[in-house]
Amino acid sequence: MKTASWGVRASQAWAAVVLTGCGQAKPLPVAPPPSPAPISVVWPNKAEVDASAPEVSVATQPEPDAGPTDAPLESVQVSACPQGMMLVDTSYCPRIDRKCIDEEYSPQNKITICHKFATSHRCLGEQEHRRFCIDEYEFPNKKGAHPPWMVSWYDAQATCKSLGKRLCYESEWVSACEGPDKTPFPYGYSRDNTKCNIDNQWIKPSLPEVYSKDAVVALQELSRLDQSVASGAIPECVSGFGVHDLTGNFDEWVTADSRHDDKSEWAALKGGAWGHVRNACRPVTTSHPPDFTYYFIAFRCCRDAASGEAHTPKDAGVPEVEAGDRAPLPSPSYPTGPSSTKVAREHWPRPTKP
Repeated sequence: MKTASWGVRASQAWAAVVLTGCGQAKPLPVAPPPSPAPISVVWPNKAEVDASAPEVSVATQPEPDAGPTDAPLESVQVSACPQGMMLVDTSYCPRIDRKCIDEEYSPQNKITICHKFATSHRCLGEQEHRRFCIDEYEFPNKKGAHPPWMVSWYDAQATCKSLGKRLCYESEWVSACEGPDKTPFPYGYSRDNTKCNIDNQWIKPSLPEVYSKDAVVALQELSRLDQSVASGAIPECVSGFGVHDLTGNFDEWVTADSRHDDKSEWAALKGGAWGHVRNACRPVTTSHPPDFTYYFIAFRCCRDAASGEAHTPKDAGVPEVEAGDRAPLPSPSYPTGPSSTKVAREHWPRPTKP
């Protein structure tokens, strides 16, 4: 069921799409070769930056027993994941029943933003085990770094592969975001624009300049639009598994567990970027094809954890991508940063279906 989607038309501010269905698999696509980067400026070296439902009172099902271990938690973490990656070992609910108890309808974007969820929830079906490693921060996975922009799903997957990793599956991203307590936001049950970089005032982009082949023109426009913060700059924007900046800041490419019946096919976007949208763990954008690039889209990487059964998703028609560094780190000329005032919530009744 679609509830909203991010838009890129200059006349539209922000939108988001939630899609849970999957369609028939199409012929396996061939990953396109790297296209010329929209910005060909000299980048700094990476090393230089060190759905409403009745409230139910059903407790979350217990986590799967990982078995006894005599090793301290730190040793388990280090042995299971490389440095800079966090271990997530938890249960995942493919379809979760939550009740929103404080919602906002935005007629401009045609989305419903939940500001507070009930603390009780129910899993509609069987829970599934997930054990994997995920980058602590958005790429390049370094505290204080500026994530890349204007990267496609292909660019993100190729870059992760060059590091011995891969893009996160959608269910992995959600699991890392909800944490062991299965909260709808990484920091709890109530939406809070002081805890993550969200709710910034919209800046109307000039699309000809965003996609300009003139490096100077593109860099100036992308810098003007940039309302990001450095990775890890907001300490409270962290999930129960210790993963930072999952909601807000940049939208992040993920790979679908099963093929979406939409433009995105096997790709999807999570997190909602820095605008006034849903910015929760479950919403997903599936309205853009895998080769789409934009000024607030980045990614983070995942990989299978050591000594554990890897998640094998259904065939989503995901193509093989040649490994390569295809995510240059930007150096904004005059970053705008977060807006000084946040978008105020609107009080419009949700439209009734005819």
